Amino acid sequence: MHDPLYLRLRKRLAVKPQSVITLGDICQLFWDGKREEAISRIPIYRVKPEDGNLVIIDIMQVIERLRFAYPEVELEVQGASQIIVEVLNPRKKANPVLVTLVWVLLFIGAGLAIMNFHTDVSMPEVHRRIFYLITGEKNQHPLWLQIPYSIGIGLGMILFFNHIFQKKINEEPSPLEVELFMYQQNLDQYYIEHENKENQRTKT
Repeated sequence: MHDPLYLRLRKRLAVKPQSVITLGDICQLFWDGKREEAISRIPIYRVKPEDGNLVIIDIMQVIERLRFAYPEVELEVQGASQIIVEVLNPRKKANPVLVTLVWVLLFIGAGLAIMNFHTDVSMPEVHRRIFYLITGEKNQHPLWLQIPYSIGIGLGMILFFNHIFQKKINEEPSPLEVELFMYQQNLDQYYIEHENKENQRTKT
């Protein structure tokens, strides 16, 4: 009785332009321990310039290539049926002037958003009221309350996003990272569905 070849497509792969994608690059393999290294070097696809930034490889392409190389092999396919290959084309260097302009716009926009929120909820009046309840005195500018509050907003944003510049505070993902992960998943699903529709349209 022959041992079956177990294979599972990875979800995503990043390669350089015009790379040769092998079976070991896109699949997790488990066989009898002797021939895994040999089959992992089987070429599956060569990236072409007209492919753009994304290539979708279907499990049927892998099975077809394996059947050609090993006609008698028994296959056990697990996991996803397609993998997204991202082609890492050279990127242009960011323009420092443009980056600075975007940073200034975002900084001003965030500041205005916080100020408008405080105006809507009458935050200065709330601070004056809290100051009066604590001290029994009326003060139009309770700075000892407003300054720590302002500092706390900045510290709260750092803790919320779990980053100090490029350094993470702990290993937990920030809400922004979770949202980006969900966005990437939805984007990958769109690419896969779009590719399937294009293939069906071509066949008909």
